[in-house]
Amino acid sequence: MIEFKNNKGIFQQIADNLCERILSGEFKPGDKVPSVRELAALLGVNHNTIMRTFIELQHANIVENRRGIGYYVTTTAPEMIQQQRREEFFKSELPAFIQQVKLLNISHQDLQPLFDQLNENQNENK
Repeated sequence: MIEFKNNKGIFQQIADNLCERILSGEFKPGDKVPSVRELAALLGVNHNTIMRTFIELQHANIVENRRGIGYYVTTTAPEMIQQQRREEFFKSELPAFIQQVKLLNISHQDLQPLFDQLNENQNENK
């Protein structure tokens, strides 16, 4: 279940949730995603909101509509999502993080355990 917040439109929050599920492997390339009707009932939102979500995901080449049978995850969806999220991270989140590091006078030594953990995670994924 999605806990809706006010900082983004509901359709975008639903799209973000579906993208997270694709990145986590819950939905793999070629998998059918829940139907408009299913998602609307599950999330308690209007069908038009779900349709807008799917239209946005289709424009981003995350899902494709197979007429009469539903929406499916594209073969390139994980890469597309990662690319889009990386761009957003470097454009918005990282500058905000750096600003906070400066404001709070956080040193390189304070951050080193985080970088060590990041390196450990990257080595585990190889």
